[in-house]
Amino acid sequence: MSPFILVLLAATAPAIHGFNVTKILGEHPDFSTFNHYLTVTHLAGEINSRRTITVLAVNNAGMAELLGKHFSLPTLRNVLSLHVLVDYFGAKKLHELTHGSALSSSLFQATGAAPGTSGFVNISDHRAGLVSFSATSDDSTVVAADTSSFVKSLKELPYNVSIVQISKPLSSPEAEAPAAAPAPVNLTNLMNRKGCALFAGLLSSDPDVLKIFDDSAEGGLTVFCPGDAAVKAFTPKFKNLTADGKSSLLLYHGHPVYNSQQMLKDNNGVFLTLATDGGAKRSFNFTVQDDGEKVTLETGVTTAAITSTLIDQDPVAVYQVDKVLQPLELFKPEATDAASAPAPAGHAKKKGKKAAPSPNADSAPDAAPADQVADSNTAAGRSVGVHRWFAAGLAAAVAVAMVS
Repeated sequence: MSPFILVLLAATAPAIHGFNVTKILGEHPDFSTFNHYLTVTHLAGEINSRRTITVLAVNNAGMAELLGKHFSLPTLRNVLSLHVLVDYFGAKKLHELTHGSALSSSLFQATGAAPGTSGFVNISDHRAGLVSFSATSDDSTVVAADTSSFVKSLKELPYNVSIVQISKPLSSPEAEAPAAAPAPVNLTNLMNRKGCALFAGLLSSDPDVLKIFDDSAEGGLTVFCPGDAAVKAFTPKFKNLTADGKSSLLLYHGHPVYNSQQMLKDNNGVFLTLATDGGAKRSFNFTVQDDGEKVTLETGVTTAAITSTLIDQDPVAVYQVDKVLQPLELFKPEATDAASAPAPAGHAKKKGKKAAPSPNADSAPDAAPADQVADSNTAAGRSVGVHRWFAAGLAAAVAVAMVS
């Protein structure tokens, strides 16, 4: 292969494999509802992870017809999965089908959610340039649903990504069948099974903190659990924190809003945590950033990267990260070489007023905790403080959600 071709392939690869369906549809306001529900049902992330895909988009009027049936979210996901074909069909290909028709598997079929062969879509190229789409069904007694027609192409990246408009939503009895809501997630069991056993043990050792995580999971929660190797390396610092500091650090790994990985990529910026309160002293926030396929969390002390997904099932998402998240409120940023260099030998300390101690004992993690007052280390004392942070964090998170 010539060097010119290699350079050309390298230049075009990101455009093909780095597409974002929500950003593409975001350029077409008439598809805002369809776009919104691709995100809500987590289909956007599934679409973006595929190398070859065709999205049969429905405009806002068509989505109003579909939403009028008042499907549950799991059922709506199945119906919308019919609109995502795991093959490439650009406008040219649709009008040049071999023998005038094709049968394509949808995500409803490809992900195993469809019973039998009910997750396929028939595509037919008729005379006068008409192309129609219809969903298949295993039930022979069901009268075939009205077909939907090709309207126009919205975006094509041959021969990987095609987003086209169709005239009305597709559906089938199997897709519309009531789908069971996901079972509640046992966070510590999940972490124990998938590489975060040490972090799960820390959560279990503090019942007040664990209860906050479990309570949050009912309304929406994103957890960033450090892997076992990261927790093991961090253990000496963790042991030197006060009881309140330990609770704050654990809560810092939870965000009181559900976020799929695609939502994390789309909503970069400052994130509240379960440890966030309304005061200026203890903000306990971190910044989410993405660089292509990599999502990182920047605390001001550490930068951790998401390495795997333990679960992504609304209202709960749990991601493994490669480092323990260290908030600025508890730890000092790494010192520069000049600042950390030892004083020259033989130089005596100047006499005079002593330097004031740090107002936050937890900011010196390698020293013994200064907070040794008995009542502050009781379960009741920790519980009051923890619930105060949690309530404020939830309030702020709800405010952010309402604005967005």
